[in-house]
Amino acid sequence: MEVAVTGALFLLWVLFIFIFYSFKMYKEKSQLPPGPTPWFFLGNLLQKDVMPLNKNYSKLVEKYGPMFTIWMGPKPMVVLCGFDVVKDALVDHAEAFGGRINSPIIDRVTKGHGSDIEWRELRRFTVMTLRDFGMGKRSMSERVQEEAVRLVEALAATKGQGFDPTTRITSAVSNVISSVIFGTRFDYADKTFLEHQRIIENEVGLFRTILGITVNIARAHLYIYRGIGLHRQTLDPQNIRDYIDCFLIKSEKEQRCASDTFRTENLVMTVFGLFLAGTGTTSFALISGLMVMAKLPHIQAKVQQEIDEVMSATRAPSMEDRVRMPFTNAVIHEILRYPPSINETIPRTTSCDTKFRGFTFPKGTAVAPMFTTVHRDPLQWETPEQFNPGHFLDEKGQFKKKDALIAFSAGKRACVGEALARMELFLFFSTLLQNFTFQLVGAAKDMDLASLFTEFRAKNVSPLMKAIRRSM
Repeated sequence: MEVAVTGALFLLWVLFIFIFYSFKMYKEKSQLPPGPTPWFFLGNLLQKDVMPLNKNYSKLVEKYGPMFTIWMGPKPMVVLCGFDVVKDALVDHAEAFGGRINSPIIDRVTKGHGSDIEWRELRRFTVMTLRDFGMGKRSMSERVQEEAVRLVEALAATKGQGFDPTTRITSAVSNVISSVIFGTRFDYADKTFLEHQRIIENEVGLFRTILGITVNIARAHLYIYRGIGLHRQTLDPQNIRDYIDCFLIKSEKEQRCASDTFRTENLVMTVFGLFLAGTGTTSFALISGLMVMAKLPHIQAKVQQEIDEVMSATRAPSMEDRVRMPFTNAVIHEILRYPPSINETIPRTTSCDTKFRGFTFPKGTAVAPMFTTVHRDPLQWETPEQFNPGHFLDEKGQFKKKDALIAFSAGKRACVGEALARMELFLFFSTLLQNFTFQLVGAAKDMDLASLFTEFRAKNVSPLMKAIRRSM
């Protein structure tokens, strides 16, 4: 008898949960943009015609329009596609679409630290501190130029043999942000530094498993904690060396005001975020650029011709040269546009109840802008599926800016290091093309450009290439 009662109560409990979640999903679904029908509790996660999103978004746009809802388990996520919709949300409604996402994976990464209010305060501090350390200024340009010389030396050591550029490129880019955060650069052969680069390279592959995230994040945290510990031992408020020093000094001041925003855990997460954003995206773009040059030798030759015309063989490129190199500048911007975007993994949320384009987004609704759809929007680009530097050139061959390039996100969560990233891309790219001609090796030579990028994104492994030293 007791077993029967227990079983009946259990069934009633299961039925109650089923009805509760069904009603909740139905209510939310009626407010949000249309989308594929979710399965109970699992949502659209196991539906092959929906996930992975980067492979299926075009069919979903065709069926539901540029704004549709998918369900990540029992939670809805609105996907924004195309320049018009993405700009409207992120720029014209920046405050409403600037919230921080909460999810089991991100909580696992952040260990629950960092509220949205804290994030905004930390972001303001970070922007001001990076500016103080020369972000976008001549002093920073000189740091990048010095690192570009080291990268040329590292590539010259390959002596024209096939190599994977990933580690060398990642190390060079990472050294720039490292000089700002830790006040030092590292030798490319340093074992600890190489381990840190492997973590960054894995994260560029973007959150494959929760276990993989946990292991990588733990290693990265240990690396950063050690650096913070050394800074504490040698801190001199009269001789501020880098970002960590600034944070520690700010932390001491805030403790007197009973604020814990500038605690060690937030410093670790901020530093990790700066490394990931300041290394992963820029490295991906540089490697992508070398792949394009190797695959399209006529464009590579035209870039090199412009470089040779603007500067002597012995003078390294500087930021002042950019205005005199419209074709090279256009190629770099097209490199940012053409490959599949790597910053579409972590969505944002609505910071308040929001009415947007005829729908109601409750506070906390996850929103995922698909930047690849912006960069392949046929209403914005003449040949969206082709690599075409002409997208950024006017009829006179001069560089023209395009608002539809959103390579560093937009609105409240735009990348704080955009100015540095653009500086690095120009100086590293032009310096490498000044010194080398790049060629693909092996099977990659016979692949079309789109297939190269598909494989690069899927495997997170660059094709082998040669760096042939140019006669100066």
